[in-house]
Amino acid sequence: QVQLVESGGGLVQPGGSLRLSCAASGSIFRINAMGWYRQVSGKQRELVAAITSIGSRNYADSVKGRFTISSDNAKNTVYLQMNSLKPEDTAVYYCNADANSSWLIKDIYWGQGTQVTVSS
Repeated sequence: QVQLVESGGGLVQPGGSLRLSCAASGSIFRINAMGWYRQVSGKQRELVAAITSIGSRNYADSVKGRFTISSDNAKNTVYLQMNSLKPEDTAVYYCNADANSSWLIKDIYWGQGTQVTVSS
């Protein structure tokens, strides 16, 4: 299995920045893609940004131009640089991985989440 641990959340003022990190560990054969999702109370979890094993990226329209997803393959870590934060970005952010723990076993993994609060 694969474990994901997020860090970097916190409280920031509107217009501020945060950098989230997610480190993968465990039985990692191959990470096919990683992403960040967010969820607010009473609403469904939504994709924020994703990156594939070959470096292709996509973003939710609401964060394009403000957020940047990147990865450090040597560290099995994905990052989300969040700039120009808005109150509507407030949510619990979850790291996600589509990964193979062996060449035969593929699954979807989730971190426990990290709170991001944007407020003055």
